Amino acid sequence: MTDQAHGSRTRDEGAFALPRHTTPTWEVELLISGVAVFAMLQLPGMFDDALFALRPRFDAAWHEPLRMMHVYLKSAAVILAATFAIHLLMRAHWIALVGMHSIYPDGVRWDQLRIGPVQREHERARSGDAALVIDRADNRATTVFATGVVMATLLLSVSLLAVLVFGFCLALLALAGLDADVSTVFLASVLLAVVPFALASAIDRRLAARLAPGGLPRRALAAMFRFYGIFGFGRGSNAMALLSSHQGERRTVLVVFAVFLPVMLGVMFGARAMQSPERLGGYGMFPVPDPAGGRLLDDAHYDLRRDPARDPAVPFIPDMVVAGPYLRLLVPFTPGSDDRAMRARCGGAATADPLSALQCLQAVHAVSLDGKPLAGLRYDAGTDPRTGRPVLVAMIDVRVLAPGRHQLRVARAEPDGDGDRDWHIPFWR
Repeated sequence: MTDQAHGSRTRDEGAFALPRHTTPTWEVELLISGVAVFAMLQLPGMFDDALFALRPRFDAAWHEPLRMMHVYLKSAAVILAATFAIHLLMRAHWIALVGMHSIYPDGVRWDQLRIGPVQREHERARSGDAALVIDRADNRATTVFATGVVMATLLLSVSLLAVLVFGFCLALLALAGLDADVSTVFLASVLLAVVPFALASAIDRRLAARLAPGGLPRRALAAMFRFYGIFGFGRGSNAMALLSSHQGERRTVLVVFAVFLPVMLGVMFGARAMQSPERLGGYGMFPVPDPAGGRLLDDAHYDLRRDPARDPAVPFIPDMVVAGPYLRLLVPFTPGSDDRAMRARCGGAATADPLSALQCLQAVHAVSLDGKPLAGLRYDAGTDPRTGRPVLVAMIDVRVLAPGRHQLRVARAEPDGDGDRDWHIPFWR
């Protein structure tokens, strides 16, 4: 009885046991993917909000570096989110295979299926041995998990190194008293972060055999690889090196580019689409009038309708309809363009004291109502309660305005991309 019971228990346990060659990390993979996938799905939107929140706080020269960092970081988040989601599906497929083959250990009964002989022969050849199918599904899930994590880590490593080089270059320029375009410096920093490693790898492959052991060139190459190894660059025992050595380096590089290129392009075009959502879709015939004509109503100019996290920093009033005796106008301070306009118009008086600066800004951002300048306009310093950014606040007396449509016109510090020097805000009394 003891032997029979022991044999029955062994057979039952074997029927429900995992395959012998199951990847030992499958439980941890499922735990990480299951926990992190929801956070990763929210992270790209958080990067979008951070980009739109930071852009108004910096000069226009900083917009390109911010956009590039947004592309790198959001691409890493998208790759991780897609990796964890796909990995969960692939693990679910693997678990389904293991479970179904434990229920039906004799496999598919092909003679019970209503299919023709040609299809039966093809399906039987494609399915193969059940244990091999399960093993391949297990290996594919682990490969996708490891490859996605390594690719996202590579983007983060490049971003970190580029930011460090960028900060170092800015510090050198400041110490030297030189003024350079921030976008150009950032692009050069990205190249400085990547090109030296690529050159060192090429020299190592083609010329290292000619270098004397212990010589200065060979030691310099070793030091270069040690430095970049701190930031995760290299071909050591990471998942990408394992994959390249077993699946072919060219094939692996093509897979990496096939992932990086569409993700990064999608992030870049997605950011532009969020800035101009009206361009998506078949709206080619919809009329978009010139804002100067007063026939374009932009929600960004009305506090109750604007999206403070995404809309650009432009002057705004409470709403389209004004009911009270005073109309509150808020004009955001724009770093860079307002600074330059104040220095050009007011010189040293712009920085003499806060009152002089406010008077200067009253001239920089002059306001007219229905085509007539508001000579008595007075700006006070304030804060946008929904974004925390500094704004100029003006209370405009509208008690004498007749019922109907009116229009505010606020001067810009510098023309926009279309050459328009003013913001136009229609409202109704």
